[in-house]
Amino acid sequence: MDGRDLVRSMKLVGSAGAAQGLRSVRTAWRRRRADAVGLPARGAERARVPGVVRDVAPGAGGGTIRFSRSELLIRVAVNGAVFWGWDGAAAEPSYALAGRCPDADPRAVLEPDKDGGWRLVAERVTVVVSRHGAIEVRTPGGVVLRRDLPPRWWEPADGGPGRWMQRSEVAADARFFGLGGRASGPRLRAGTYRLWNTDPGRAFDRDDDPLYLTMPVQLVVADAATHLAFHDTSWDGSVRLREGREGAGSGHDRVGMSELWMDGGPLRCWVMVGTPARVLLAWASLTGAPATPPAWALGHHHAGSFGSEQEVRRVVAGYQEHDLPLDVVHVDVGPSDGRQVFAVDQERFAKLSVLAEELRRDGVRLVSQVEPAVRAAPGDAVHDSGVVEDVFVRDASGRPVEGTARAGESVFPDFTHARVRAWWGGLYAEGIAQGLSGFWHGMNEPTSFTAFGESTLPRSARHALEGRGGDHREAHNVYGLCMAQAAYEGLRKVLPDERPFVFSRSGWAGLQRYGGTWSGEVTTGWPGLRASLSLVLGLGLCGVPCSGPEVGGFDGGSSPELYLRWMQLGAYLPLFRTHAARRAGRREPWEFGPEVLEHVRVALVERRRLLPYFVTLAHLARRTGAPSVRPLWWGAPEDRALRDCEDAFLLGDGLLVAPVLDPGAQRRAVQLPRGLWYDTATGTAYRGPGQVCVAAPLGRIPVLARAGAVVPVRGEDGGVELEVWAPDRGRTGGGLVVRDTGDGWEEPEVERYVARWDGDRGVVVEREGADGVREPSYPVRVRGLGGPGQM
Repeated sequence: MDGRDLVRSMKLVGSAGAAQGLRSVRTAWRRRRADAVGLPARGAERARVPGVVRDVAPGAGGGTIRFSRSELLIRVAVNGAVFWGWDGAAAEPSYALAGRCPDADPRAVLEPDKDGGWRLVAERVTVVVSRHGAIEVRTPGGVVLRRDLPPRWWEPADGGPGRWMQRSEVAADARFFGLGGRASGPRLRAGTYRLWNTDPGRAFDRDDDPLYLTMPVQLVVADAATHLAFHDTSWDGSVRLREGREGAGSGHDRVGMSELWMDGGPLRCWVMVGTPARVLLAWASLTGAPATPPAWALGHHHAGSFGSEQEVRRVVAGYQEHDLPLDVVHVDVGPSDGRQVFAVDQERFAKLSVLAEELRRDGVRLVSQVEPAVRAAPGDAVHDSGVVEDVFVRDASGRPVEGTARAGESVFPDFTHARVRAWWGGLYAEGIAQGLSGFWHGMNEPTSFTAFGESTLPRSARHALEGRGGDHREAHNVYGLCMAQAAYEGLRKVLPDERPFVFSRSGWAGLQRYGGTWSGEVTTGWPGLRASLSLVLGLGLCGVPCSGPEVGGFDGGSSPELYLRWMQLGAYLPLFRTHAARRAGRREPWEFGPEVLEHVRVALVERRRLLPYFVTLAHLARRTGAPSVRPLWWGAPEDRALRDCEDAFLLGDGLLVAPVLDPGAQRRAVQLPRGLWYDTATGTAYRGPGQVCVAAPLGRIPVLARAGAVVPVRGEDGGVELEVWAPDRGRTGGGLVVRDTGDGWEEPEVERYVARWDGDRGVVVEREGADGVREPSYPVRVRGLGGPGQM
């Protein structure tokens, strides 16, 4: 233990209390001893590269290319995605893939290339493998999008898992996005990004990395095309990025560079090429369609450290008294002393089912927190059941691994075992019986408090890994993903007719199959506000469309202006959830004065008005993989000005939202994509591409509508209404509408609408269908150049 470890230990003992602090010191030493015994010593290593091509065995969709020291399996799937794996690495087994691997594309052809290499030609992509193992991904027209240099391995001389490095080059104009939840994004500048899900142990800001949810998923946007690269290994690693510099000559600085270092696991990669929409569609077909949340979960959530049923009622009554929309209340119903998982504190919530029923009658749902740590105490029902079922992670000697969590001394279920997931999933039934409607997972990186070193389980801890066996080095990053799977599948059994609502602080590639996520404990301040947007945009580009921040910031007091601007941003994000630590003070809207209260009411009412649009976007995300919140370059990735814009976003195809991210701003510059855009507050029309300056008074943030957009909104009578923004003269517009059929599994119809000018009739809106053009299913209100009016 070095000096920094000692200082941290003393701080923890002082801040967490003597008992908790001493437990964290003991856990840190216990973890260090476990790894010293349970992990193989890394001795001398042998460096290796593939060598030279020797022969080729063609196969379905591609084939196997054998080098003197390695072999490469490469093929194209029917969805256009390219897979390659070195040294016998196949696409399965994989935690990222949804179901079985997609079939190979029978039309793809592997043929000889010049200089002894090979070329794999498919409809959407061409892949060229050099005689030394470099892999180039090209557009059908021959433009190189990505060049992976021959990989390098460092293998222990006495066997065991080795580490490896893959360096890749991209175009000089390319920009990097993704890698999971990154506070400094969404565009990832030069630097090193770690791939290890991490609880920072405090509120984070834009300079903190890594955070709770990392993924080896890069979305690279260049003039020629967009491509997504996914290196399918869950081991600890890091990515070093450098953007290229056009005009820098012919040296390495001219191209962009991505250098991936992994401590182990297979070297296998998927690459998808095309437009952003096509790439995310292929990614969703590979890793699973995003789960559609129930409609009520798309409303406004209020979370807090509620001490009792009475406090919950007080807050809900405050929302009703001030005429503020509220849809969901988040509450930790477990005992504050001991924090037994799935237990209900009978002193603070003696009549939880009665409370839940009363709130539901008022249109408010209850959602509660669940953490993976199980208090290691005989007599605790979950602990005793887990011991009988043998569900807990064990160390190298076969003893259950004990860590320190909010529950105190704790053990942790091994969610990488199907039997354990089924056991855990059944535990949600009691919460549902008590009236809870959903669950949020925290501390599931997993977090085990330690005075020094990593605050997680020992790397030597043993996991089932679906029967393959392994340790925490491989299981750590997928732990939260597997916990979400357990909850989702368990809730489907308990409530087979309702869509589950689960969101998880940690996860991995494929998390969208089971629910969404949130930012975690973002710091209270303007940098935290900006980080909130970065996280949502970045996660959406990794295939997780349902996410949101802790609106208002987690720690410390918020100024009225900051709180308001955060609420205004949150009203346009998929998961709209206020949350703060108890020490941050009261965060209800009426605590910030009458002016802020009135402006917050406007934001909350607008969110409720837009609920049909959010419902539509959620259903479309499941069908297409496209996130609801999109960067401005989504429809025009070749526009470099849009690629560099990080302070605004598209909400679906119809709206552009430009939040205020700096204090004192009354106006702000907005970068517009091509076309005509209307300020939804004033009706002023602006033409893009280009930058305009738009008013942003304290009462609102700029929201612009694309000319021709058809946006489903909630009408004054509570029904759906189509808000249509007049198309540009000589052009047509349109939009999609999905009428939500409830919170069940019925497949709703996607309605397609077209808006066009028709002489003296003005703007005409028609519904397109297989049987021709019909009248709209809903009332239509035209805005913009068509003028206000009811049709």
